[in-house]
Amino acid sequence: MIPEHIVSRKGPRSTKDLQPEVLEYLNKGEIETANLIEWLAVNQLQLLKKVLEDINKSDWYDIFHEAVVAQKKPSANSTTKVIGTTFLELTEDKKVLDHLTNHTSDVPRCWAAYWAGISKPNITQKLEAIEPFAADSHFGVREVAIFATKEAIIDDLDTAIQILSSWTSNSDENIRRYAIEATRPIGVWTKKIDTLKENPNKGLPILEPLMADASKYVRDATGNWLNDVSKSKPDWVIQICKKWERNSPTKETQYIIKRGLRSINK
Repeated sequence: MIPEHIVSRKGPRSTKDLQPEVLEYLNKGEIETANLIEWLAVNQLQLLKKVLEDINKSDWYDIFHEAVVAQKKPSANSTTKVIGTTFLELTEDKKVLDHLTNHTSDVPRCWAAYWAGISKPNITQKLEAIEPFAADSHFGVREVAIFATKEAIIDDLDTAIQILSSWTSNSDENIRRYAIEATRPIGVWTKKIDTLKENPNKGLPILEPLMADASKYVRDATGNWLNDVSKSKPDWVIQICKKWERNSPTKETQYIIKRGLRSINK
């Protein structure tokens, strides 16, 4: 049993506040990370060793270790990608993928998201594979789902938008949020989508169904999408916001408009 004070923790505000007891549980994969500081603090190789022991694949560890230490600019995110990619290179065993996908710790689920995101040959299959990770209960897994598919979305943008426009009606706010966040023209820590920066009309099949979304999580992403474009096409953003204001006079739409115009109105 995990102690209640560990289960109910809110997460440290800085690395110096990270409790050794919490880190021990994290590195054993017995709990999820509570915030980004904890996620960055996880020793992924130590956790990986435990996961490989659990699936009777300890002999794979040296291969993973070599791939991780070979990175020129290692980071928590790049290490996650390397581990997910290495799993794919080593096996196609669905039982291994299922073990990672359903792990108590969010970090193995992040590895699985990378595995799923790069394992399929085209954008239709990639998005189908990534959808469970886009719906994951943990913020880290949901972000990795975006990282794992962003390049594929850019490479086949029209098809991706067509598919993701149907996700905007999903009852799960995480799925709706993925549709908008994964197509953000600038985004955070991901590649820019130059086509949408210059021709944001292409994004309207995703944007417009979400102009008055009930979820703040989705509204934040939608406002951020517009704010991204305001750097390259401010007149377009102003025009769209005026149109939405006329067509959807709700507090939800007003929230998105304010967020979308924040750079313009500085």
